[in-house]
Amino acid sequence: MKKIHLFCISSRISSCILHSAFCILIASCILITSCTPTKKTTALEHPNFSGDSAYSFIEQQLAFGPRVPNSASHSRCLVWLTQQLRSYGFDVTVQRGAMLNYAGQEQLVLNIIASRPSHTAPVLLAAHYDTRPWTDSEEEYDDRFYNVPGADDGASGVAVLLEIARQIATDTTHQYVPVEIVFFDCEDMGTPEFYTGPQLENTWCLGSQLFALNNTKTYQYGIILDMVGAHGAQFPREYFSMQYADNYQERIWRQAKALGYGRYFVDELSMPITDDHYYLNLAGIPTVDIIHYDARTMTGFGDYWHTRNDNINAIDKATLQAVGEVVLSCLNY
Repeated sequence: MKKIHLFCISSRISSCILHSAFCILIASCILITSCTPTKKTTALEHPNFSGDSAYSFIEQQLAFGPRVPNSASHSRCLVWLTQQLRSYGFDVTVQRGAMLNYAGQEQLVLNIIASRPSHTAPVLLAAHYDTRPWTDSEEEYDDRFYNVPGADDGASGVAVLLEIARQIATDTTHQYVPVEIVFFDCEDMGTPEFYTGPQLENTWCLGSQLFALNNTKTYQYGIILDMVGAHGAQFPREYFSMQYADNYQERIWRQAKALGYGRYFVDELSMPITDDHYYLNLAGIPTVDIIHYDARTMTGFGDYWHTRNDNINAIDKATLQAVGEVVLSCLNY
């Protein structure tokens, strides 16, 4: 789905060394900042968000099967997503284009873009709806050629944004800033672990790369949701988000604390992650990545990541509730 940015170090052994060194570095930074007095936060009204509804949106995506690009499941999910967004009053278009994959072949990309008329620049909310074609994080080599179910890696971010769209459409007691919702395609088509042929760079996040290359709009800022539904998930402050969108990241984490969700949105720094936000930031859209990061694992992500265990059992409604409330509260006037 995405990868830890390793500054051109490609081997698994070197990745682990850098991962450990970076963790030591940020641990020392956290120790320093943890000694700094923090301001008291004021409790906020909890927004209208249903973790149950978001959970059902994940189930519906899983019912299509793995949403691997160019598959029938992917096509059916695309149709369903456009129908859902239109039912909430959004104007929906499908951005169609082609990008080169890891082997240098053209890959069809179908981004779903949903907007509503507004007189001011919207906030960009995005997640990827595709799933990885290979379970290449399985321990056994022969188990690496299945499709990833993608309950957390893909479906969770989409589900939270669908529920946010539903709330914006139906909540008559609150006013929300204008938003544009984008479901990126081909985020998870990066080079598989077992591939040994010649390969191109920048083969992850093809949908957001296509979007960034063709964007002519102005956005206030952006939020990417990726792997936001797992049991015990924690969302540290991602490095590139802090580098390009520090003010917005600070606001989101402050809102999380005020809502009582500081145990999810932790005051720690993660490794730099190449996710959809990376290419949006390079294109001048300051974007924050809310993504589950686990420094205890070899990959930096959950132990289910890119395996057959990324199924509904990996999902916790409480995590969906926390993320949904935090994002929705940031959209409230």
